[in-house]
Amino acid sequence: MAEYLTPDVYVEEVPAGPRPIQAVGTRTAAFIGRAPLGGARPNEAYPVNNWLQFMREYVGGSGAGTVLSTAVYGFFQNGGSRCFIVNTADDDPVAGGPAGGGLRALEAEDEVAIVAAPGRTDAASYDAMLSHCENLRDRVAILDGPLRTDDIGALTRVTTRVRAAQERRRADTDKPGQRPRASDGGYGAFYFPGITTPDPITGELVDAPPSGHVAGIWARNDSVRGVHKAPANELVRGALNVTQRLTFEEQGVLNPAGVNCIRYFPREGIRVWGARTLADAASEWRYLNVRRLFNMVEESIAEATRWIVFEPNDRTLWKSIRRDIGAFLTRVWRDGALMGRTAEQAFFVKCDEETNPPDVIDAGMVIAVIGLAPVKPAEFVIFRISQTAGGVEIETEGQGA
Repeated sequence: MAEYLTPDVYVEEVPAGPRPIQAVGTRTAAFIGRAPLGGARPNEAYPVNNWLQFMREYVGGSGAGTVLSTAVYGFFQNGGSRCFIVNTADDDPVAGGPAGGGLRALEAEDEVAIVAAPGRTDAASYDAMLSHCENLRDRVAILDGPLRTDDIGALTRVTTRVRAAQERRRADTDKPGQRPRASDGGYGAFYFPGITTPDPITGELVDAPPSGHVAGIWARNDSVRGVHKAPANELVRGALNVTQRLTFEEQGVLNPAGVNCIRYFPREGIRVWGARTLADAASEWRYLNVRRLFNMVEESIAEATRWIVFEPNDRTLWKSIRRDIGAFLTRVWRDGALMGRTAEQAFFVKCDEETNPPDVIDAGMVIAVIGLAPVKPAEFVIFRISQTAGGVEIETEGQGA
């Protein structure tokens, strides 16, 4: 407090109102793979803001395209505006990844919210990308399935093996002195089949994995509707065909297994027809928009509340925490991301004597408990039609089961 020694009028600026919490971005992607110029910025996470910049940095005079270049073009074509490129000259994001620079180069890039290694369908690549996202907990991996398959059931076994690998990793890390991974598979989404699209460099039609185009759809959806809206029932721009046409019955097998299908519809075109993660069907993280919404909320709050560190841990601080986080979540609710007629129904923020007893304060901690009620996608729309004496009645239900 300032000292007042001379009689006079003193004006002080007193902070009032909440400290605004800004939502972090969710549209920046990262792509790992071999660029047409194999030696261009190897194993370096380099930001690219448009296709011309990618051409200048990673294509040059090369007359041939790669899976990576097709994916990056699809990203920008479908609404993406910024991505990081990690050029692995050996075309192996695992060997060039956590141990050698590929995925590790992305660890310092907090901006990244989407990760893909276009065309990599081996178990080691799946495991590396999911481990990367689980450890950082601020991004989600897009996993490509095979371009086509004669055995639909084999795809369900792939996702089952991915979940089993995650369970083994959790068991390995649930040991004294090690930080367990708090994930049941919600940090990855699996897409099948591939798409037929023009190679952006040669102009020839090629069968390509969908991850680059899907990443652009995620970014477009976040920009137009918001991260809380499931990035599905969206047109795949640039796709002229799918590498395998799936039937209604086949998707009935794949959807519960966490396989998001790329479907062709005669009137609607080629669309993403699924929005599930690799989490178990009974998990609270089975919907992609829920996982990504929580990623955004958690990171936004963490980044905007660093001012709390070393503040006096008392009721004044607790009130400020409730005020700031409450104001942020109110905006999230008003944007339509949370369920509830009122803000009180949509979320709660608890930070008081109950969450911060004397032993917690003595340990130098302040604890706030936050609860959210996210909206779920209307995955199954049911029309119930019945005859009445006066005509026909139609009742519509939207279910996110």
